[in-house]
Amino acid sequence: MDIRSIIAPVILDKLALEEFIESLRDQAPSIERDIARLKSTPGDREVISRLFRSIHNIKGDAALCKVDLAVAIVHPIESVLARLRSDEIAFSEVIAEAVLLAIDRLELAAAGLFSGKSLDSLRLLALVQGLEKLALASAPDMDEYACELIEAVTGFRPAAEASNLLRGRASSISGNSKSQAAEDLRFFRTLADQLEARSLLFKGRTLRLLRLSMEANQMMGKVVDPMQLEAAIYMHDIGMMFLPESVWLKLERMTTDEKLILRAHPGYAAGILSRMDGWNRAAEMVEQHHEMPDGEGYPLGIKAKEICEGAKILAIVDAFEAVMLKHVNRGRNRSLLRAIAEINACDNQFAPEWIEPFNQVIRRSLEAR
Repeated sequence: MDIRSIIAPVILDKLALEEFIESLRDQAPSIERDIARLKSTPGDREVISRLFRSIHNIKGDAALCKVDLAVAIVHPIESVLARLRSDEIAFSEVIAEAVLLAIDRLELAAAGLFSGKSLDSLRLLALVQGLEKLALASAPDMDEYACELIEAVTGFRPAAEASNLLRGRASSISGNSKSQAAEDLRFFRTLADQLEARSLLFKGRTLRLLRLSMEANQMMGKVVDPMQLEAAIYMHDIGMMFLPESVWLKLERMTTDEKLILRAHPGYAAGILSRMDGWNRAAEMVEQHHEMPDGEGYPLGIKAKEICEGAKILAIVDAFEAVMLKHVNRGRNRSLLRAIAEINACDNQFAPEWIEPFNQVIRRSLEAR
């Protein structure tokens, strides 16, 4: 590693940098999707190989466009994925987060270089040093080194149990084999992808909801079964697809009749889950995610103590995403602040015990950015 390319990167060809940024913008979403798939099926060799190729292509584009900083960041990621592909190491949640953090920092760094902004706040030297250490780590040390990397760059250390999330959740399904549970989750994710495809505004929605929900659940000691929660995230709005698109894709204010039609969607998705072996708790979360502590929600009108914990999490993150979408024209930072303010102001709509964990997740996300 040439340390000068990290602490004082120089761009000689701005047009080539712009081409690299466009290429990276095309590759990054597929990397996020493949990592999300690996969280469901960590042994999927096809996804691992596809992820490796994406990272390899980014490295090649960086070299071609002479963006040395990008090569320094991506090369050790490629080494980690090569070891994963050869079964030398195992996939884990915390390794996934380290890779996603690196790609996020790369996007920010490339944009900063193009606009001439300082990159000091990104802690790129700590990032590259952490990635290189991770690439050379022994298999038993991988998760610890990934945690150290994340802490060095963001200032926050991931929860100790984060890397065990996948292993812990797979055994929690009664009546479902691990392979069948993984297959079901792939099916649920496919349905969620189909829902996202109905509108450009939904792009990346599922992954955002999944991250927020899982992190809030970890903040509270994983009181909700993570696998059931993941299924609920994928499926909670699938019932929309049984309704007229003129209703659920409408951007303007809904009429009273349209609101009544919309209230049917939790029941449709919950019905699908309840008919599949092992997903009754996910079905309960989906059915109740529009219920409110004061009993003014739908479709059952139940009150706080009757609402399951997973539905309480889902209600908050789903509303947060909806407010973000409503204010998207204000720019991401302004819409984010507006969404946080609205969630905290709705003391009768959400379970108060989940508001503070949610706020902590958002604060961590903002500080990491």
